[in-house]
Amino acid sequence: MDYLPNILFVIVLIFGIGFFARNVKKLSRNIKLGKDVDVSDNKSQRWKNMARIALGQSKMVVRPIAGLLHILVYVGFVIINIEVLEIILDGILGTHRLFAPLGAVYNFLIGSFEILALLVIVAVVLFWIRRNIIKLQRFIKPEMKGWPEKDGNMILYIEFVLMLLFLTMNASDFQLQQLGADHYTKAGAFPVSQFIVPLIDGLSQSTLILIERTAWWLHILGILAFLNYLYYSKHLHILLAFPNTYYGKLKPQGEFNNLEAVTNEVKLMMDPSADPFAAPAEDVAEPEKFGASDVMDLNWVQLLNAYTCTECGRCTSECPANQTGKKLSPRKIMMDTRDRLEEVGKIMDANKGEFVPDGKQLLDDYISREELWACTTCNACVQACPVSIDPLSIIMEMRRFLVMEQSAAPTELNNMMSNIENNGAPWPYNQMDRLNWVNE
Repeated sequence: MDYLPNILFVIVLIFGIGFFARNVKKLSRNIKLGKDVDVSDNKSQRWKNMARIALGQSKMVVRPIAGLLHILVYVGFVIINIEVLEIILDGILGTHRLFAPLGAVYNFLIGSFEILALLVIVAVVLFWIRRNIIKLQRFIKPEMKGWPEKDGNMILYIEFVLMLLFLTMNASDFQLQQLGADHYTKAGAFPVSQFIVPLIDGLSQSTLILIERTAWWLHILGILAFLNYLYYSKHLHILLAFPNTYYGKLKPQGEFNNLEAVTNEVKLMMDPSADPFAAPAEDVAEPEKFGASDVMDLNWVQLLNAYTCTECGRCTSECPANQTGKKLSPRKIMMDTRDRLEEVGKIMDANKGEFVPDGKQLLDDYISREELWACTTCNACVQACPVSIDPLSIIMEMRRFLVMEQSAAPTELNNMMSNIENNGAPWPYNQMDRLNWVNE
């Protein structure tokens, strides 16, 4: 019976990690629904971007208060969870504070973890105040109503409780060490949790063991639950920020991609030796769809972008169209893309991995044409994103579909394109008339 807790722990651990692996497999499948794109160039620059932006949080500190608080939570949560390794080994082997023989190093680590845990709690409280009391504008936009708002608060509650459990576990452990309880070897430094000890002082040894074991179990169960919650939360960016920044766009922001089919047509038009009446070769494939109307028309990097979105709203707060009251919100573009991709994934799950058309698509059912044409293509959203997401590329692909597949551009744009075709300029004057002002 002594091995029952260890067996139970191993079962819980296998189940938690197994469910997470299942969701990662589903996530990978959904992302791979996108078109292939070559992002194997300039590996050294990509590694530098990942180290600087994802690991170094360089774009977060552009807004100092939010940036500093985020770094505290990020660094604190990651470093504190190094202790998870000890907890897992203790749970499997039936030991307690397995790394205690490290002596002074162990004391320093536990003390550092406690200080970081306190800083995480402070940062989480401040984040909650910014969201729910101060109510910053970027957190109360229409797309943040419902689940996104709950998700943002939920993660703060989870982080707060996990840090509190960690400190409670240490406080009861410290008290048991002072009482000389069996298996509670004196180890670790407790600069923060020692102030919790007066709250449990005077309790019996059995009660303290119950508190310590309960906090221990809830802490590791909470971490496993948090790990599996990530897939359903915007906090998936904790994992995806690294590949997303690695595969981020390296070209100048104002440079757009060209369609190969259109490029070949232009080259043919410019070739004086080409026969304009020649029949196409028999083995020529049918031209692919221009632009995107659904998530499968986007490339896999754009779909990775959608899953990586932190919903922080920096892109929307910088967007000039949104600032002037237009319907466009770059954050909503990413959220809608992710929601549609999730819907497609659920249809595939229900049909043994096959997608059965459901009569819906990203265009019109999720993202309206009004939103797409409100974009000024200024790249402010791309510049503002702290994890190298490119909402503009999705907007441009959908606009390309509207123009090239449906001829559904706004009247003003159609007039401009007709003028360019007929007059060589956006204005409704031919080349001769455009010089009439000289005679005046």
